[in-house]
Amino acid sequence: MSRRVCVIGAGASGLTTIKGCLEEGLEPTCFESSDDIGGLWRFKETPEPGRASIYRSLVVNTSKEMMCFSDFPMPPEYPNYMTHSQLLQYFRLYAQHFDLLRHIIFRTSVQSVRQQPDFSHSGQWEVVTKHRDGREDTHIFDGVLVCSGHFTHPFLPLAQFPGHESFPGRCLHSWEYKDAEAFRGKRVVVIGIGNSGGDIAVEISRAAEKTFLSTREGSWVAARMSSNGLPLDMKVLTRFVAVLPRWLLNWLAHRTLNKRFDHRLYGLQPSDRSMDQRLLINDDLPGRILQGGIVMKPNLTEFKGSGLQFQDGTIEEDIDAVIFCTGYRSNFPFLPQSLWSGPEGELTLYRRVFPPSLECPTLAVIGMFQSKGPIFPGMEMQVRWAARVMAGLNQLPPPEKMLSIIEMERKRNMKRYQCPIQAALKVDWIPYLDSMAKEIGVRPNLAWLLLTEPGLGLRVLFGPCTPYQYRLRGPGQWDGARQAILTQWERVAQPFKTRLVPEPDPDRPWALLSPWLITLGGAAVLLVVVLSQCQLNCSLHDTLQQGFPTFLGMKATCKK
Repeated sequence: MSRRVCVIGAGASGLTTIKGCLEEGLEPTCFESSDDIGGLWRFKETPEPGRASIYRSLVVNTSKEMMCFSDFPMPPEYPNYMTHSQLLQYFRLYAQHFDLLRHIIFRTSVQSVRQQPDFSHSGQWEVVTKHRDGREDTHIFDGVLVCSGHFTHPFLPLAQFPGHESFPGRCLHSWEYKDAEAFRGKRVVVIGIGNSGGDIAVEISRAAEKTFLSTREGSWVAARMSSNGLPLDMKVLTRFVAVLPRWLLNWLAHRTLNKRFDHRLYGLQPSDRSMDQRLLINDDLPGRILQGGIVMKPNLTEFKGSGLQFQDGTIEEDIDAVIFCTGYRSNFPFLPQSLWSGPEGELTLYRRVFPPSLECPTLAVIGMFQSKGPIFPGMEMQVRWAARVMAGLNQLPPPEKMLSIIEMERKRNMKRYQCPIQAALKVDWIPYLDSMAKEIGVRPNLAWLLLTEPGLGLRVLFGPCTPYQYRLRGPGQWDGARQAILTQWERVAQPFKTRLVPEPDPDRPWALLSPWLITLGGAAVLLVVVLSQCQLNCSLHDTLQQGFPTFLGMKATCKK
């Protein structure tokens, strides 16, 4: 008899969780409070309390080949960086392809998740759900996978800033922001320099009278576009780069990013020069600063009437609106309070997935991590591992061992990240994926690949660490994974092919060299002309000098 599993939420993580459960012989039932899939990526004009919210112009920060699910490449005609609506369409294609919708119960929210009285033996959970019409139902499940996301409860730290009560303007969180029209002609301060803060400040600066961007620490800024116009993440997220020393990566990154523009000159350089602290993906922020559309400011300290005072003592007057891009608080009100046992009151999770305090590993949280890589492949790997644990195919270490590993990782991260909450969530992308892939048996065998198929092995080692690498072998192996890796750069190029550009004639190889030949030939002709002109001028000068008395009795000569 298959084990029944409750999946909470039908967003990106919920969809791949349904599929991951089916792959391991589990029977998933997904509860989704809205009437459609997509979660965070479904744009709505008016934000709904308790649900994620995005702005109209949102474009993803990771490229399609890096962020797709491992056995379902995105359509080749899709742009490399998609809008939220295009990403939502991809989720619909994914759900249709794997027939996932029949496992989802829409318009139904989860009210509580509680252990059964015999939990230590059965590992079962009592799940109470509420339909939109008010009807409540109680279900018994063998496992629970939480996929409701952690961008639902905005953190608005107004209490930290004296005088905010008398501020006549508008204070809001980025969760409420939709577009710049409401701020046209106004003076706006954006607080926070995460990806949302950068995007919103840039967009508002094109409509507002003046836009100020306030940051406590600063940030390194990278564009989506890398060398030769290729996606940045496909150039830097490779296995080869991942094993380089951190000091070398920091040095190379500082040198590359400051070559584009001087972060210190632009008021963006973080106080801690380490790349571990902050990296902002934004194509336009430096340009808006250069044009004066955005003015960088230090941390906000207090409100003074309609003005705002900053850490350096400066005051900006007549501010109309303050937008706080200050992140979110993790909040799963339906879970037992006993699971929130971290030092900062956060969820304590082994490998960011399993609460170590449970006697039976039948509850997992998906997507509760942060990294410098795309989140979807990480969520998918979490699901593949968690489903095998719940199916009894993989085992977790004893609770003491899990707690020891959690504490070791927390201490290590505290050396790199000043915020304890961040330290609890941050992971190194490729090592994190590999750690779970090794447990499942799907980590690519580099030595074997290089020995048996060098072309593929070299792409896996030096090329982008695309999700297909985790479908080459082991449970869930996909026959199309090899071909997907070999053709990944073709799908990168496909959306650019909207205008026919003449190709060099393969029968005339000299045509490839013609630009260089023209350049060298032109330079040679120019040099001959200059030298000839110089010789002509010198000859004429000497001839003229022979017909006239020289100054102070000396004959002038041309210095060649």
